[in-house]
Amino acid sequence: MQVIDWDLAVSTGTRLVRPGPQVSREEARQAVTELRTLSREAEGHVREFTRIHADTAPQPATVVDRPGWIRANVEGFRVVLEPLTQRIGSGANPPPPIVTAVGSRITGVEVGAVLAFLASRVLGQYELFLPPDPSGREPAGRLTLVAPNIVHAEREMNVDPHDFRLWVCLHEETHRVQFTGVPWLREYIRSQMTEFLLASDLDLGTIIERLRGAADTVADVVRGGEGNLIDVIQSPAQKEILDRLTAVMTLVEGHGDYVMDAVGPSVVPSVADIRAKFAQRREGGSKLDRTIRRLLGIELKMKQYAEGSAFVRTVVGKAGMDGFNRVWTSAETLPTTGEISDPDAWIRRVIGAPALPA
Repeated sequence: MQVIDWDLAVSTGTRLVRPGPQVSREEARQAVTELRTLSREAEGHVREFTRIHADTAPQPATVVDRPGWIRANVEGFRVVLEPLTQRIGSGANPPPPIVTAVGSRITGVEVGAVLAFLASRVLGQYELFLPPDPSGREPAGRLTLVAPNIVHAEREMNVDPHDFRLWVCLHEETHRVQFTGVPWLREYIRSQMTEFLLASDLDLGTIIERLRGAADTVADVVRGGEGNLIDVIQSPAQKEILDRLTAVMTLVEGHGDYVMDAVGPSVVPSVADIRAKFAQRREGGSKLDRTIRRLLGIELKMKQYAEGSAFVRTVVGKAGMDGFNRVWTSAETLPTTGEISDPDAWIRRVIGAPALPA
């Protein structure tokens, strides 16, 4: 059973996405080549600084355009949503075929529209969930850099292109290092996401009630409210799971931000200028752009960067890098959302000693 028409999601997204910046063929070739080179350079800097090492051989970054990013994310969505699709298809009262067909097309258009919006903004990502490789030789994850968006951002902010590209690679390579150097972390996130999906209450009455709530949320956000669609569509059981997912993703994203800024001064001469302009850019945009970001929970992601980075910075300052790296020992040593806000509590629980004075 197909809950989402994935082909329609791809075609909708690639049709709606805005074209990238105007560049010559030579400029495009140079940008792609430099990003691949800088990603390898950044990985070395990240591993040396974080002291996280992996047995897997370094892989070159995959550099894509905006439609390529959309196609890659649809592949990832299919993998993530497979447990939910199987559950719906094997249920005692599956929906009639006509309902499934119409619903999957509507959802496909919606997913495509969201991806089109995001595809012009994402600079890069580490793709955790890829279709399984029958040969078992391909890596489990993939680092993807969106060249048009990186070029657009560096032009818009008027920053040094080489420095900005290396700075972006430092953040994204940190994610590759996290998930290749901490093998259990990927499975932990996958299991939490599966549990989150299967905890949803799929009866028709509940779905209609949540859709009404979603409509109210949209109206509230347009008026300047603080709600988002993610909060509205959750069941009570999902809120608890999402709390754990939020904590680990805040750690992962904050660690990436901390590393890019800590390593930056030694290898990115203009890092201070880049960080100041990038922070201003994150907070900018038109009212419509800010409204959509809030609805999709992107504003929450921006908050994760700041809170997670503050947690990492505090723990490293008081317990050292080796002390902080205890966080990667197991799921039990990950911080809770409360400990993200109170790093000393995590230090007492995991390291077993009072936090040292700063």
